[in-house]
Amino acid sequence: MPQGIYLPEGFRLDTMQNRRYTADRSGMARAMADGAILEGIAVACSAEGDLTVHMGQLRGVIPQSEAVLDGGKPVAVLSRVGRPVCFTVTGRQGDRYLLSRRAAQQAAHSWFAEHLQPGEIVRVRVTRLESFGAFVDLGCGLPALIGIENISVSRIGHPRERLEPGQSIPAVVLSVDRTRGRVVLTHRELLGTWEENLGGIEVGETRLGIVRGIPDYGVFVELTPNLSGLAEPYGGTLEKGDGVSVFVKSILPDRMKIKLQIIDRLAPRRRPICEDDYFIRSGKLDYWQYSPENCRSRVIATCF
Repeated sequence: MPQGIYLPEGFRLDTMQNRRYTADRSGMARAMADGAILEGIAVACSAEGDLTVHMGQLRGVIPQSEAVLDGGKPVAVLSRVGRPVCFTVTGRQGDRYLLSRRAAQQAAHSWFAEHLQPGEIVRVRVTRLESFGAFVDLGCGLPALIGIENISVSRIGHPRERLEPGQSIPAVVLSVDRTRGRVVLTHRELLGTWEENLGGIEVGETRLGIVRGIPDYGVFVELTPNLSGLAEPYGGTLEKGDGVSVFVKSILPDRMKIKLQIIDRLAPRRRPICEDDYFIRSGKLDYWQYSPENCRSRVIATCF
């Protein structure tokens, strides 16, 4: 796996290895000797910013100075309460273990900067949605960004129309700044090409869609996360996000166009990404082309 052992927080919590290390004091001693990255649940954050962590019957504390990588924001610590946190074991004070999330993140940061390559597919967890994109946990709580333009080919107004915090998704490494260790991701390439999304759609069918844009000359209707068509102007009232039933009038691969006619306005629809939407889930991409080979209008592609 491209991430090696540096998985997003929550991915190793219930693994056999994590349970063995955190089962008793001898396991924790082995974890400290091995420098293993473990996970537990943060149950409290003190006024000083120290995290209390539960690991089965054992307890530990991540001091504020060991809670985030240098430059991390304090809110990143507060937001972990009630959630899994990764750490290494650094010592023991009475019945409590001293833990370091910063050490785990530093190891992940160094490994990603050295080993990740553009085009590699990684598994990430969505942590925060902003108007400009989705922040994800690339590994050990380290953030990476998927810009809104790279979430899907079909345009959306906000990432929440596609993703949800806590969701596990595959993503593709778009670029790596090895000096600063920053990783930028993309996602749309995994949702299939124009022809793959067209699938079994045929002229004469009526399908469900979601209104994504209403210019003067028609209505853009999303049929799948990576496929939209243009409907003729609608006589009634429509808003972005409305569900619609549409009649498929024509399909033009050489122009990468689907012409539609709106039959009826339906209730607003929200269509988050699900596992069945992915055409690619693992491996490495060198080049991806969304457009049909015979398309004469424009080419949509990504070169890694």
